[in-house]
Amino acid sequence: MASERRAVVAGASGFIGVLLVARLREAGYQVATIGRGPQADASWEDLGPLVDGAELLVNLAGKNVGCRYHDAARNEILASRVETTRALHQAVSSADNPPELWLNASTATIYRHSMDAPNTEEDGRIGEGFSVDVARNWEREFFSGDLPTRRVALRMAIVLGDGPATTKLLNVARWGLGGAQHDSWWPAHRRYRGIGPDPSGPQRSTWYRSGGNQRFSWIHVEDVLGAIFHIIDHPQISGPVNLAAPNPVTNRSLMASLRRVAGTKFGLPSYRWMLEPAMFVLRVEPEMLLKSRWALPAVLERTGYTFRYPHLDPALDDVAATLSPTR
Repeated sequence: MASERRAVVAGASGFIGVLLVARLREAGYQVATIGRGPQADASWEDLGPLVDGAELLVNLAGKNVGCRYHDAARNEILASRVETTRALHQAVSSADNPPELWLNASTATIYRHSMDAPNTEEDGRIGEGFSVDVARNWEREFFSGDLPTRRVALRMAIVLGDGPATTKLLNVARWGLGGAQHDSWWPAHRRYRGIGPDPSGPQRSTWYRSGGNQRFSWIHVEDVLGAIFHIIDHPQISGPVNLAAPNPVTNRSLMASLRRVAGTKFGLPSYRWMLEPAMFVLRVEPEMLLKSRWALPAVLERTGYTFRYPHLDPALDDVAATLSPTR
């Protein structure tokens, strides 16, 4: 009988990680996890034996970005991604039998605030500022050096499912701020300034005349899992891959859909001076709704991936039906 395939997952206790571990086991993988909790099979200080001989390595580790970007959080967001990726890189490079495939989380926020054209993996334009610098340094560590392992950076759009991003989006609609979000003047701050060895962008925040037409790229968690298995099965795929549904929407359309799902008939159009206090209470940054994220999944579509949820409304309907009772 053939030996059981072995996979290693870091960040397995998160929203996506829990689902991925279950799906990998259903697919016949023997799954080991890396983390700091008592349920993990290995700590970050003892990766070598676990990584050596694994067929698949998936790294989803990183502090949740659903927080305010004060200095301590900024530093932790960056370090939790770069340092864990560096530790795995060292383990892979020293392994006698390195993994065939390494999937590392990244983010579609790496692209610029884009209202004039979408960003694919081939022609996307990298942005600037804190969130972009986190992604740049994350991917730079991941793709550094020569490895015999196929490497794919998963540039994820905002993931819809029973997770924190969806909950916070629905709460904005429930609180009566479910109209279109308009970026507007707000006292400049330094939370979005660049970070890392080569920080980019201005030191103080700026704003755009978006008019509620900023793009919202998203992906249902089922398609995150489906795309991962698609990448596993298609060895020609390597490098950055956009995990985003093929039909992004405007913020105006997003909020209309959220109002419908939340059962809220009315939503005030929100200017930044209204949105900032609400997002402060939710402990998240307004850029979640105000940045124009416009990413398209060119690699996935070119290699034949069929999205289970290509359109927003059916995706939100499914999410609403499966949200935990405490949400």
